[in-house]
Amino acid sequence: MPRLAIVVDGRDNVATAIRDLKAGDCVRMEGGDVTLVSDVPFGHKFALVDIAQGEYVIKYGAWIGRATEDIPRGAHVHVHNVEDITDEVRKGT
Repeated sequence: MPRLAIVVDGRDNVATAIRDLKAGDCVRMEGGDVTLVSDVPFGHKFALVDIAQGEYVIKYGAWIGRATEDIPRGAHVHVHNVEDITDEVRKGT
């Protein structure tokens, strides 16, 4: 089975699609298969686990955003459901 997504760091709660993926695709990941619940374009992220509203989105082992709504496992993770936390990260809070 060809590789469809990558995870950069073991602490990440998202993976990055390395080709366009469709809802219903089953993506084989080290932590277990993830069935996508929405389309995920190339280069975009999807949730490896359920991410509750207010929780951090983690990529590269670092906080990259905060969920603005509950994001189920297999859902597209992007600006429509994640807020920028650049200022928060810079301040170290």
